[in-house]
Amino acid sequence: MKLKTLTVTDVNSYLKRSLDNDFILNNLSVKGEISNLKFHSSGHIYFSLKDKDSKINCIMFRNDAENLNFLMENGMEVTVKARLSVYVKDGSYQLYCKEISKFGIGELFEKYEAMKKELEKEGVFDLAYKRKINKFPSRIGVVTSPTGAAIKDIIRVIKRRNKSVDIVLYPAKVQGEGAENTLIDGIRFFNESKSVDTIIIGRGGGSIEELWAFNSRDLAYEIYNSNIPVISGVGHETDFTICDFASDLRAATPTAAGEVAVASLEDEVENINKIKLILKKDMDRIIEAELSKLEKYKRIIELNNPKKIITNKSEDLLRMKEHLDRLINFKIDSEKEKIKYKNNILINLNPLNILNRGYSVIKDNEGNIINKLSQLSDKAELELNLSDGKVSGTFEILK
Repeated sequence: MKLKTLTVTDVNSYLKRSLDNDFILNNLSVKGEISNLKFHSSGHIYFSLKDKDSKINCIMFRNDAENLNFLMENGMEVTVKARLSVYVKDGSYQLYCKEISKFGIGELFEKYEAMKKELEKEGVFDLAYKRKINKFPSRIGVVTSPTGAAIKDIIRVIKRRNKSVDIVLYPAKVQGEGAENTLIDGIRFFNESKSVDTIIIGRGGGSIEELWAFNSRDLAYEIYNSNIPVISGVGHETDFTICDFASDLRAATPTAAGEVAVASLEDEVENINKIKLILKKDMDRIIEAELSKLEKYKRIIELNNPKKIITNKSEDLLRMKEHLDRLINFKIDSEKEKIKYKNNILINLNPLNILNRGYSVIKDNEGNIINKLSQLSDKAELELNLSDGKVSGTFEILK
């Protein structure tokens, strides 16, 4: 019998019908460790269940997820009640979970927590030993896969922030057998060559088993003993590894590691310009204040300038002299008026003036002034004083 040629969709649809009609596969109870956990904005939950040797993809729709009584986390061991079916579009099969119950912490996660506590107690994570990151490095060493997205993101970000920084890649395995050793060799290589200012170690996101190479005790010691600052950029923001805690600075992603490894020249120029503007305003304010003080001191000096004082005093003396001259002239004029007045009185009282008016002064021979007849006998020797001379002789007196 000749079979009909089927399309891919026909095959996937046939598988889906077969699985959906299987009683056992529709009533599964599966135990495993959660990894690759993602909470979608739609409310659906996507994750994987894994054990030591295998892994299966799972989905829990929003209506069922709302009934969960605990927060799912990577590394948590759970038991799910689910049905197995095929997603026709891409031919992948997965568990469609109805119920999830917490079973315990997975083996790898338990090992991770134990290692973290031991290293923390030893002081490997102590902040006192963290090295300062040089924000203006000339060369950065990167320990990661040469083919992964991480190195591309790191190069892109660093070159965008500072094109002058050289980037040296140490090609390392980031998962699987031997990955731990190549990561350690990368840290050791850069320390021995002393050719870089900063080391970035990292990779993109993944499950706990995919990131397990970064949960190495020996790698933690190598980072701790590094003479060069180490930035860890492993996985996504929610992923934490031993490497993150041992490093001098943990970045949420490889991209973020590139961000924190170098300062943005554009941002630095902008900051410098802001500082320059602030300094200019401060200097202008200080200069203006000092100029105001200088002007104030200048006025004080001008007011107390000996030359100006002498000039002012000279003007005062000149005004005083003018005032004194006016007083003296007034006094002289006043005294002249008095003299003139008294002179007029003297002139009026001057006997000569009386004589000029036809009067005379009669004196006897003894010089006594005669102004009454009773002072004379019938004949007397008299002297007549006239305005232009004297006349003397013996006069007969008629009474």
